[in-house]
Amino acid sequence: MTISNDDLRQIIAFRQRLHQHPELSGKEVETAKRIKEFLQMFSPDKIYENLGGNGLAAVYQGKDEGATLLIRADMDALPINETNNFAYKSTTPGVAHKCGHDGHAAILAGVAQALHQRPPSRGRVVLLFQPAEETGQGAKRVIDDPQFAALQPNYTFALHNLPGFAAGTVVVRDKHFAAASKGMIIRLTGKTSHAANPEHGISPAMAVADIIRGFTGLSMEKEGFEDFKLITIIHTRLGEIAFGTTPGYAEVMATLRSFRNDDMQRLTDQAVEIAQQAADRYRLHEKIEWREEFPATVNDKSCVDIIRQTATRNNLKIEEPDTPFRWSEDFGYFTSRYKGAMFGIGSGKSHPELHHPDYDFPDKIIPQAITMFDGIVRNILG
Repeated sequence: MTISNDDLRQIIAFRQRLHQHPELSGKEVETAKRIKEFLQMFSPDKIYENLGGNGLAAVYQGKDEGATLLIRADMDALPINETNNFAYKSTTPGVAHKCGHDGHAAILAGVAQALHQRPPSRGRVVLLFQPAEETGQGAKRVIDDPQFAALQPNYTFALHNLPGFAAGTVVVRDKHFAAASKGMIIRLTGKTSHAANPEHGISPAMAVADIIRGFTGLSMEKEGFEDFKLITIIHTRLGEIAFGTTPGYAEVMATLRSFRNDDMQRLTDQAVEIAQQAADRYRLHEKIEWREEFPATVNDKSCVDIIRQTATRNNLKIEEPDTPFRWSEDFGYFTSRYKGAMFGIGSGKSHPELHHPDYDFPDKIIPQAITMFDGIVRNILG
């Protein structure tokens, strides 16, 4: 397909408008309103709102019966201060689109523009603008939303922009594409005492040291695991800043990560065992909580073949990394239930990394991304 200069300028201006007004996960109220207003220019057959929170879906119906193809874009921003100084920089202090979700949403709006000009021959296309990807909550909430029962897909696709790859390159893998991850919080409660008499208290200090040592060893352990896994200590807290006090409370926070879901279960079980044993050893009460859980994103081979065919047909370079990406994506909730695949679009080899304060989505890759999604639609639905 060919995107006219006027159409492209319209999409880029929309992307930059989203960038200027970012909203955090679960708070994308105005973002959803802006997207809906923009979509209405392209006359979708139906728009579903408040999906899984602030999500929305635009449906384009073909003339004949056929499969349902869902294409997903995320739309939440991050709690990061922007250091860029361009005209459309974030107007919200401490919040910015530093993962390119503004670009992903704009790409999907461009697909709506293409479907308005040329609807699918059969079946229907669901363009899902998903909230709360960064916290790992959005996809599951959308799928569990009663409204989603009317949108059950036969195929589902998504993309992510990827700094470090040549701009416009299609990046894809069979099977595992992105890692599973989850946040672990260990709360250890003992007994506070005067620092002059630590024997009168129960300090969690040694338990914290044992947990950190145990997690470090577990990260290096290979026996019993099929593939890559990692535990990263991201925060610890021990007592208060008071030289006269022996601490009675501590927290250890860690991120667990693996390429495979079965390895994640083993990693989880062993991390819990290390924490519980440390608590028992020092007579502490322990409480474990979990945050931001992402399953691995596992691609269906037939869907990956469609991505390859579409890229080849549009003369786009394809790269296939040897290993999955270590970062996580809640699109894994979709690929665990429906036939689907995620692929990447290169943002530029020297482009600032995702989540960096000076990152900005590269508008120059919007045409290739729209072409890919439109080509996937034509491949499956004609």
